[in-house]
Amino acid sequence: MPYGTIPDSVHEFIKLIEEKCGEKNKAWSKIFTSCFGNTLETTIKKLKDGTTYVLTGDIPAMWLRDSVAQIRPYLVLAKDDEALSDMIAGLVERQFQFIKLDAYANAFNETANNTGHQDDITKMHPQIWERKYEIDSLCYPLQLAYLLYKNTNRTDHLNKSFIDAVDEILHLWEVEQNHDEKSPYDFFRKDTWEYDNLRCGKSGFTGMTWSGFRPSDDSCTYGYLVPSNMFAVVVLDYLKEIFKDIKPDEVRFTKAAKLRDEIENGLEKYAKIKNAAGDTVYAYEVNGLGSSHIMDDANVPSLLSAPYLGYLQKDDAIYQATRRTILSTENPFYFEGAYAKGIGSPHTPDMHVWPIALAMQGLTTDDKNEKERILNQLVACDAGTNLMHESFHVNDPRKYTREWFSWANMMFCELVMDYFDIRVKN
Repeated sequence: MPYGTIPDSVHEFIKLIEEKCGEKNKAWSKIFTSCFGNTLETTIKKLKDGTTYVLTGDIPAMWLRDSVAQIRPYLVLAKDDEALSDMIAGLVERQFQFIKLDAYANAFNETANNTGHQDDITKMHPQIWERKYEIDSLCYPLQLAYLLYKNTNRTDHLNKSFIDAVDEILHLWEVEQNHDEKSPYDFFRKDTWEYDNLRCGKSGFTGMTWSGFRPSDDSCTYGYLVPSNMFAVVVLDYLKEIFKDIKPDEVRFTKAAKLRDEIENGLEKYAKIKNAAGDTVYAYEVNGLGSSHIMDDANVPSLLSAPYLGYLQKDDAIYQATRRTILSTENPFYFEGAYAKGIGSPHTPDMHVWPIALAMQGLTTDDKNEKERILNQLVACDAGTNLMHESFHVNDPRKYTREWFSWANMMFCELVMDYFDIRVKN
């Protein structure tokens, strides 16, 4: 049955945000109230085994990535709300059970009901909705497990399911450092567009770990997706802390540390390139054989999100140069129009920008005026729905994709919280 009701702690928090918004930012408060409660009311199921299943929204499946982003803002309340904390712990357990079922899959059915992309030519299972391998699908559950500990001090979720899933993840990432020689993964979808099938081509060894698809679920052009490898470094640091201080385990600590350093060395050696002005920036993807490209995608992890993920600081010189580049027309998926400007994606129509990317632009600056501008822009472009969408047209916000997209809703909420200096502890 759905989680359904909104707990008192959430009602009180919504009221706090309403008070902070005041009359000046009343429009923020209206959408925050709609979005912050919507995820609890419409996407969360508590299953009979005590785990939590989180629908992405208008697609009847749970993405490992989206489900973390959908509940992340609730972590600020979880320390003082046992029911919320248990709901999040239940999601962690469900995610690790899915990873043990198949660590290459990105989205899962609630039961083994054979729905989703069962005709894809890959190693499918009736409980798998889609089996597009993406590094971030494994990063996000590790991040959530760590953040739940950091924000509540609970450790009971770092159990056998966690350990088994960590072993699966570490093994897979090691295998995918040598994808062309060692990987068992393959994927093909019939009668579809090019981004639904593997396009990477050959990759050289870099120390980074290979990804077939981006967090947009679109296929990579080159095999080493830089922002996802950055995210992997961050969560491997989390594992080092866990296996040193919380659940001491020298073998797993050493394995995580070795893999972390190899990926980081690969990023240092292969991920930095020159933009059109001759500045050093991070590439979006590379293949280890000399090919790379400058772009960014609206989904997270992205190059724009690197400080949000915890990979580097906002004032890092290379990040700032990268930020200027991807927030310009040098990024082929940067769009400007009469109503908005920001980052879009090949996943959605031309001239459509994503509220997720706009929120991330606000979350990765210390400029309050910029945060305010972006929040006002998002409010003005909701097409009167009081909810965020996947994307909208920069010249006509009434043209949008996805009526119901919980991840975008919660990213708006997180930016509002951030504006008032309320943040998830990490």
